[in-house]
Parts: sequence; structure tokens; C-alpha cells
Amino acid sequence: MTMARVNPSMTLTHQGIEVARGYYNLLEPALVEAAIRKGEGRLGLGGAFLCETGAFTGRSPKDKFVVRTPSVEHKIWWENNAPMDPEDFDLLQADMLNHLKSQEVFVQDLYAGADPIHRVDVRMVTELAWHGLFIRHLLRRPEPAELASFTPDWTVINCPSFKADPKRHGCRTETVITLNFDKKIILIANTAYAGENKKAVFTLLNFLLPEKGVMAMHCSANHAIGNPVDTAVFFGLSGTGKTTLSADPSRILIGDDEHGWSDRGTFNFEGGCYAKTINLSAEAEPEIHATTHRFATVVENMVYDPETLEIDFTDDSLTANTRCAYPLEAISNASATGLGGHPRHVVMLTCDAFGVLPPIARLTPAQAMYHFLSGFTSKVAGTERGVTEPQPTFSTCFGAPFMPRRPEVYGQLLADKIARHGASCWLVNTGWTGGAYGTGRRMPIRATRALLAAALDGSLAGGAFRRDPNFGFDVPVAVPGVDEALLDPRRTWADPLAYDAQAAKLMAMFAANFAQYLPFIDAEVRAAAI
Repeated sequence: MTMARVNPSMTLTHQGIEVARGYYNLLEPALVEAAIRKGEGRLGLGGAFLCETGAFTGRSPKDKFVVRTPSVEHKIWWENNAPMDPEDFDLLQADMLNHLKSQEVFVQDLYAGADPIHRVDVRMVTELAWHGLFIRHLLRRPEPAELASFTPDWTVINCPSFKADPKRHGCRTETVITLNFDKKIILIANTAYAGENKKAVFTLLNFLLPEKGVMAMHCSANHAIGNPVDTAVFFGLSGTGKTTLSADPSRILIGDDEHGWSDRGTFNFEGGCYAKTINLSAEAEPEIHATTHRFATVVENMVYDPETLEIDFTDDSLTANTRCAYPLEAISNASATGLGGHPRHVVMLTCDAFGVLPPIARLTPAQAMYHFLSGFTSKVAGTERGVTEPQPTFSTCFGAPFMPRRPEVYGQLLADKIARHGASCWLVNTGWTGGAYGTGRRMPIRATRALLAAALDGSLAGGAFRRDPNFGFDVPVAVPGVDEALLDPRRTWADPLAYDAQAAKLMAMFAANFAQYLPFIDAEVRAAAI
């Protein structure tokens, strides 16, 4: 079950690689020991592993590439995915493998996809021991008996100490993440940010699964206790509340970030959670907070007292994108199977930095498609390099950085599944109210939870609604436990005319962004466009 081979060469699927020492499928204690031995971090309270990622504290989407080969030439959304020539990839791969000859590596044989029909086996080769620990949490772990005959479908090689040469390797900087669909290899270099590992695999699934009629979703998911048929999915970019809002103690957590929707229902791609921890508190999110004092949890870029090891969850001096990674079994109400039914509720989470959108709105199927393709939100501080405060953005399908195919592919899949299974659709704003970022305040989490609970139990649909004059969707008039003024964002602004001006500005941004999709959508969705 655990095995270390010293020298001769390790043989990986698709390639041979020689390293100073290779460790295969180490368990959590051995990975923690190795990471400490190598000086990659230190042991924290309860045995959590405390580490920093250096200059890279978020993803580097501008340094992500797809190798342009004939097999994918007409399938990739090239306006969104930078191409790399096959010859450049071959040089990069050869140079990385040569560099690894003097390194230790840690190999984890894992898979993505809780549904065995759609499972993709992945061999992760990481230079950092704690990256092996991280990805062991985040992907799904085969049974020990499976490892002897494990044959990966894909191989990921991550080497943070290797610096790419833009002139030699056809990339933008010394940092590179590149997928080769012919070779079935992903290369990652010159970044220690662990999130690149999981998002590279998610990008892969976003390419593979649509050909099987499976919707790959950047969403969290949960279902009613004792009733997997009552499933809800929560689309959203990082920082919109996917992890927080899906971790509802009154429901079973299927997963917090990546799922598929097949003809059999919903299934988690992953086996763990990667939770944002800035301002995390035991009072608001007790179970997530408890994981930061759990053995082998990866605690990433959090500031702590060097003597007491107490973490300061309010300190963002390293990054606002502080995170912890832990297996799903650390959450008491997590699903043991990672499976759910066809979603009854599709929730689209947005973080509106303009302060215009209401805290919740009911969408028609056409409006749901409009907002799904629009993918409006605000990039939150730290999630990507260079983002230091919320920035309004349109990220199609709530996950453009991970979408290899054109948006219409994912949009049509979602439209077909909503129509076939009759899901209710909701837009939830977890961003600002009472003003834009800088003058307003964040939407109260207690109100958001109350509104979502009413939506999921069906009581919200039975209440009174008003039609929003700007976006045309339905907004509830009153919900028990929620300030009525909050439901009408114009009333929360000190100057209603300033709100009107801000709303007009946002609607113009929506219209300008959506113009790119008008040739590809039907008349009903076009009518829902502003």
C-alpha cells in the first residue's frame, strides 16, 4: 500500500522518468513526515500541516495552455485557451524530466469522479511532499487493493522548482500549466500554489465529459437528509460562497466545488474540500474551522503565532486567499458515496460588487441560461495573481478559466438537463448591499442562509414576488427572518438615484458582454437578455 523505490527509474504511464528518489502512494502520516523533513512547512495544532506557497498565492490563468493538435483543433475554445505548439510541449516535457533526475518526487494514484461509469484515473507526480498530501485530500482515493493494478488514464507532473523558458517553450513566463490531450499529460511548473493541481484536473474533465453527455459543473452540491433525490447544486466562482453555503448541517454535503450531472444524477469529482479561511470563525462555520486543527489538514498561507501556533484568521498579510484542504470525511454530514439525484434546485451564486442585485431571485429557464452564460460575479482578492480587491467580471458558466470548450456546449447541456428534470433556478447575491464595494456592506450570511433554506424547502416559491424592473426576474417580497428592505436593494441605498445609475451601468455591462452569445442562442434566451 505504501512503497518507496530508490533509484532505478520510475516508470510512469506515457513516459519513463529518472529521479533521485520516488515515493509511491504514501499515506498521510508519511507525507506529513516527508514534508517536514524537506522543510516544506511545520506541524501545527492538532497535527495540521502549516505551509506557504511563496510568490504564487493564487492561480495563474494567463499561464495556462492547451497543446494545439489536430485531434482537438476544432473542439477547443481558443479565444479562452492559449495554444501551445506540440514541439514546444515536447521540449518542455523533456527539460522538466531532465530537471527531475536530481529531485525526489511523490506519486499518488488517485481518481476523479464518484460515479464509476465516469471515473478518470489520474497519476499525480509532485515534487513537493505536501502537494502529494493536498491532492490526496482533494481527489478520490482508490481502495488499497486497486493500487497494484492501477493504470492511469492521465498523468500530471508538477515541478515548482523548474522555470520554463518562454522563448524555448512557447509560453508566456517562467510559469506554465499545459494540457496535452494526445499525450494525456499535464505539466505544471514554477508555481507552488496547490490549487493548480485540482483545477488542472477539473479542466480535463470539462473537456472529456461533455462528449459523454455529462455536464461538468463548477459548483458545490448537497441533498436532503435521507433523501438523495432532493439535490441542490450551487454554481459560483471562488469566493461566492459555494463551500460555506453547501455546508448546511440540515443537509448532506455531496461536495464543495466540482461535480458532474449525468443521466444517473449528480456526482462529486473530488474527495475533499479546499475552503477559503479568511475571517473563518468557529461560531459561523464550526466544522470547517475544526479542520484547521485536524491531523494532516493542509493549512495554506495562514499567519500563525510561531510559539503558540495559533492561527490568525483575520490576517491577510500573505494573501486574502488563505485556505485549508481536508478530506470530505472531516465534515460530519458529508456523503459517504459522493452521489446525489438530479438537481431539484439550481442555484447560481454571484458576488455583486456593484451592490445592485437582490439577495435572491427566481429565474425562468431562459433567464437561468442567460445568467449561466453571463457568469457575472466579482473576482475576490487573492484568488488570482494581481487581484487585491473585488473586481466585477463575467466568467461564462461561472468557470471560464476551466472551460476548454465553447460556452454554448456547457450552456446547452445545462438547458437540456433543466428542461428534462424540471429544476427550479435561483440567482443568489452574496456580494454587496446598501452601496457598491467600498461604501456598502457584504450581504449578511444569516439572511442568505434563511433565503436559501426557504428556496430549498419549497416555502419561498409559495410566497409573493415582484418583478425586478432592471433584470426582469422575480424577487420575493417578504421572507420570515429576513429584513424586507434587504429584498429590495434600491431601498438599502442612501441615495436611490445613485442606485439607479449603478443599475444602468451594470445592465449595460451585461448587454455588452452577452452580445458574443446572441448568434448561438434560441429566441427565448435572446428575449431574456437585457
